[in-house]
Amino acid sequence: MPVDITLDDVALRLGDKDFLFDGQIEGAKVSAVTGRSGSGKTTLLNLIAGFEKPDSGEILIAGERMNGLHISRRPVTVVFQENNLFAHLDIFTNVGLGLDPALKLDEAGREKVRDALKRVGLEGYDKRKPATLSGGERQRAAFARALVRDRPVLLLDEPFAALDPDMRGEMGRLLLELHRESGNTVVIVSHEPDEVEAIADHRLVVEDGQLSARY
Repeated sequence: MPVDITLDDVALRLGDKDFLFDGQIEGAKVSAVTGRSGSGKTTLLNLIAGFEKPDSGEILIAGERMNGLHISRRPVTVVFQENNLFAHLDIFTNVGLGLDPALKLDEAGREKVRDALKRVGLEGYDKRKPATLSGGERQRAAFARALVRDRPVLLLDEPFAALDPDMRGEMGRLLLELHRESGNTVVIVSHEPDEVEAIADHRLVVEDGQLSARY
């Protein structure tokens, strides 16, 4: 069943900036969030993920109210431009954190991590440290961590911005492949028109702290 995201008059004030998001993001689709710098794109993702708490209004995922629900309990995984890998931990351990922050993995959990690494093209990278990987490989590891979390909503905040055009294209294709396998709901912030055209089913435009258009 598609997992829709509904924002019902979700209001937030940060400093002197007001945000008001109202609308629905269609489930089981890839929606690209576009708009000028500072328009509120990241704030929109932060509200859905739970990093920001709305002053009023309701956020629903698959019809369930998210207000007051801790980040860890929301059916959401977030991938940032900075892949947030721990430099002192190997890739296997970094990915395993997506399953259990305490890293108490049974054999089934360890196999799930190995399978995720294989699916993103990092089989055999288990013991490598992040510093030994390229930018694209580190982002693949972040994708593997999202895979093991297995949440129905994937939020991405300019995940490919630091990559060169060829690598961005490759990562976009990987994102689509994983999306088709899982049927998840993907919301990706992007400034790249070609990227939006290649991967998105819909485009959401954020302007002056509001959802101003949907294509």
